[in-house]
Amino acid sequence: MTADTAQSLARLAAERVDHRFKGLPPDADGLTVAELAGQRRNLFTGGFATPVLALSAERLEHNLKLMETYAARHGLAFAPHGKTSMAPQLFQRQIEHGAWGITLAVPHQVRVARAFGTRRVFLANELVDAAALRWIAAELDADPDFELVCYVDSVRGVELMDAALRGATRPVDVVVELAAGEGARTGVRTETECAAVADAVAGTRTLRLVGVAGYEGEVPKADTERVTAWLRRLVALAADFDKAGRFTGLDEIVVSAGGSAWFDAVAEVFAELPELSLPVLKLLRSGAYVSHDDGHYRKLTPFNRVPEEGALEPAFRLWTQVVSRPSAEQAFVNAGKRDAAYDLDLPFAQVIRRDGAERPATGVSVTALSDQHAWLGTTPEADLEVGDWIGLGLSHPCTSFDKWQLIPVAEADGTVVDYVRTFF
Repeated sequence: MTADTAQSLARLAAERVDHRFKGLPPDADGLTVAELAGQRRNLFTGGFATPVLALSAERLEHNLKLMETYAARHGLAFAPHGKTSMAPQLFQRQIEHGAWGITLAVPHQVRVARAFGTRRVFLANELVDAAALRWIAAELDADPDFELVCYVDSVRGVELMDAALRGATRPVDVVVELAAGEGARTGVRTETECAAVADAVAGTRTLRLVGVAGYEGEVPKADTERVTAWLRRLVALAADFDKAGRFTGLDEIVVSAGGSAWFDAVAEVFAELPELSLPVLKLLRSGAYVSHDDGHYRKLTPFNRVPEEGALEPAFRLWTQVVSRPSAEQAFVNAGKRDAAYDLDLPFAQVIRRDGAERPATGVSVTALSDQHAWLGTTPEADLEVGDWIGLGLSHPCTSFDKWQLIPVAEADGTVVDYVRTFF
């Protein structure tokens, strides 16, 4: 950990707890985050107010270790996507677990990472905003240890970047983004157009072409065959660019892909990469693994296809309380759209707590969300009363983290050992 990072994280620990942070004990107002963490309060008996989102300390550490091991086993560098959590404390833990750097998506996220001393950033997006480019140029000029790579996918984009960066001392490193197919998201559609974009980069002094990249999660009607075929196009593009001498003068060539649904295919195809004229940084960018989930990624994780490699564990649980039981078939809890991810799946009722005892939420399901309520359907076998706490599993980490500014990290017995600050 750099001194800058340590100082920035220390400032987070010195922040005062108050009304900004929902779910935290009201009697903790005025304490610093470090003081509150030092009290090791219990999530269920220590004054926390529902709804409150918690991360499992054990599962978080398990997931960090698993992806570190996976990347090392397959010869991959790892730049986990930081937009998932936007939590500098987790960025640092990911780096301590072997990450090359952090992937981000927009300039504001880069500013957050830099404020906490992140030295390597892969910006998995095009960047044509002049003000942001001038700020990045100033960061590069001021800090020789700062490295940033971003996408380009058009000649026009290259021209805009070049105009904004005139006068910068260091060039901005770029990779040509290969689109995942017709109708996919950003990226160059054909290899011929890729060459034209690369030629445009070569015609500037402000940009430096360092590799190729893309996102296989956007492959239309994605399956193993289609994803593998696109990844082989990406690898072939890197080889063609190298053969054409486009990477002369570099120390290494960057080839990058990898979301959270197909990283096994990325590992397999990147292992096929032919020897190039320079060492290759094979950069994986999966981000949702850090908390995993109980829905979308539980179904899609590549570890389902390669169980011998291990298994991620869902680390989030949203604790909420039954506030109304108007009929035998219905109940309401005090967490809704403002608290729970709902863009991919509704939350999942998992456990019920009453009088310190925890049991499965048998016969209970979430049927709808209002802003501040979850609608529960209950069958005759559901034993549910007003005042009960219900633990909800969530689907989609990205839209879970962004609803909570300060998230307790709790051990299995409920002891809260840390608090994770997010910046969205």
